[in-house]
Amino acid sequence: MSRKRLYSPQKNTDEQESTGEMAVQKAIPFRVPYSLHTIDNGLRVVLSEDHSVPVVAVVVLYDVGARNEPPGRTGFAHLFEHMMFQGSVNVRKGEFYTYVEDNGGVLNGMTSSDFTIYFEVMPSNQLELALWLEADRMRSLQVNQENLDNQREVVKEEKRLRVDNQPFSYARGILLYELAYDNFANAHSVIGSMEDLDAATLEDVQRFFRTYYAPNNAVLAIAGDFEENQALEWVRKHFGDIPPQEPPQPVDVSEPERGQEKRATYTDRLANLPAIATAWKVPPRHSPERYALALLDRILFGGESARLHQRLVKRQKSALAVSGGLEDRRGPGLFTTFVVFKPDRDFEHVERSIYAELEQIQQKDVQPRELQRAKNQLRAERFRGVWGGMYGLQTPLGRAMELAYHTLFDGDPALINTDLQRYLDVTAEDVQQVAQRFLVPTNRTVLYILPGATGAEQ
Repeated sequence: MSRKRLYSPQKNTDEQESTGEMAVQKAIPFRVPYSLHTIDNGLRVVLSEDHSVPVVAVVVLYDVGARNEPPGRTGFAHLFEHMMFQGSVNVRKGEFYTYVEDNGGVLNGMTSSDFTIYFEVMPSNQLELALWLEADRMRSLQVNQENLDNQREVVKEEKRLRVDNQPFSYARGILLYELAYDNFANAHSVIGSMEDLDAATLEDVQRFFRTYYAPNNAVLAIAGDFEENQALEWVRKHFGDIPPQEPPQPVDVSEPERGQEKRATYTDRLANLPAIATAWKVPPRHSPERYALALLDRILFGGESARLHQRLVKRQKSALAVSGGLEDRRGPGLFTTFVVFKPDRDFEHVERSIYAELEQIQQKDVQPRELQRAKNQLRAERFRGVWGGMYGLQTPLGRAMELAYHTLFDGDPALINTDLQRYLDVTAEDVQQVAQRFLVPTNRTVLYILPGATGAEQ
């Protein structure tokens, strides 16, 4: 077992210095205290004590996502997000929710291309319960034929609800990625192929669980109101005897450089309006260029004052909805735009308008005021969070999640305290340079989405 303390909690009282009759209040920088540990079976544990409120967050982050699925085995990572709630040796099917919610907690799980994550937010006196629940399913998940068959049908229904019966969902969320990426590990969707899930055997699924749901392939993060020594004792008690597995084979997520634009057209049978989706390949998370791309995201898409909304919706009145931005991945990511526009406007006109705004950034400096506004937005999102504020650094859950991400993806939880400055140091010239380098025709994928719903104007 290795243990390393990297930061100590800082006092929350304001320090003052007397200068004559006036007192100057010194701002205390926001820092997340944490310590990093590795127990004997390889489980990495990140702890962050904060006694502000009697709440604790527990996050288990597994190093498995859609990127780990080979051809013919897609959808397994997402399937296991559902399987993990189907019972274990000491927790019967459905009881996981009952244990958490009846004790005043909330819980959820998510799957992405890069990871699968589970969390509980509990009253601080229920920390050991959350650890016991997570350890029990890591050790002894009930991966049997009944649960496989049941959850396979649940995933199919989810796809029917969220993809097959939603306008633009397939084109924007699946087809665009299949076109934009050349490497299968990056291109296929998280929900996967229903044919692959139907073909999966119980042995296939059990092997997937043994390989990826192992302590040495996971990070456990705890943030909030607890005592570090007691938390470590409980972690060793509940997780310490779970055997490690052979490390999974690394995944090649590299992308070849593309020398020409790729274009496609798709008729969406549920869409009443036309739309254009575009994508450019960009470097992975924490590459030097990523910080400027994140600011460019907010300059182009950050609310109604952002450039593309102002041009397409306000001034030209051609678009009805504009969205997009930077997708953060461990491997090559995408910078996307998605524009739904009025049926009396043609595709070429709207597409040219998008590129005209990009060219303004490529050829002229970003204005200091809009760059500062983008930095303010990013800073606010980081602390306040999105989706109702659940995931901001002002919450135990937001701190636990970010510590887990930095530990697993970057090998350095210290980034929770230093990464923001990299964004704040971005210059207008940096933003211009990433636009010039990456948002170019030869690196671009363009998808025209034709409305195919009954009665839609063509």
